[in-house]
Amino acid sequence: YPTDILLPGMKLGWDLTKNLNKNLTSWVSLTDPSSGSHVFAIENWTVSHGLLFDKGQPLYRTGPRYSNLVNVTETEEEISHSLNITTNVSSISLLQMTYIGSLQLLEFIGGERHLLIYFPMDQCDSYNVCGGNGYCNTSMKCECIAGFQWGGQYAVGLTKSEQRCVRKSHLSCNEKEFKKISNMKLPDTQYKILDTKVG
Repeated sequence: YPTDILLPGMKLGWDLTKNLNKNLTSWVSLTDPSSGSHVFAIENWTVSHGLLFDKGQPLYRTGPRYSNLVNVTETEEEISHSLNITTNVSSISLLQMTYIGSLQLLEFIGGERHLLIYFPMDQCDSYNVCGGNGYCNTSMKCECIAGFQWGGQYAVGLTKSEQRCVRKSHLSCNEKEFKKISNMKLPDTQYKILDTKVG
């Protein structure tokens, strides 16, 4: 059972046969190892990804860079993420949920520490920062995907409202193609149906 650190060979995520979820929980502070408010957990949605929570609220979601550095296993028995076990005794990797709320993937080679991932890297890592049908561009600004524009209002809390991306025109069932969008995080699949077998 990991605490704030995942070592090679340990698994983070869901054991579906036991309905057990293993996650990383931060320390309260640098000198207080009791459980803090930051948690990194693997969601058991159709396409698994890591979510970083603070006090139970999702703040950040992992993307392709994280997925390329960990082993992802998705079977009927488990949905887990793990680190590679290496035969090189002078090198070890570890994933740490820090007390300040960041996730770090570190590699120690011959006594030297190398930071492979520091997450979140920027505001675009924030969970649902641009809302539905929007994306965060390389300038860290939200934009609407093709066929959508800024407009409409929806309530956020009781004191403010924000714009969101709405469809420019009614959906046409005559169009028989999807728009390809590159370099994007996959959308959440908690409330979506996704066929992972389609290329």
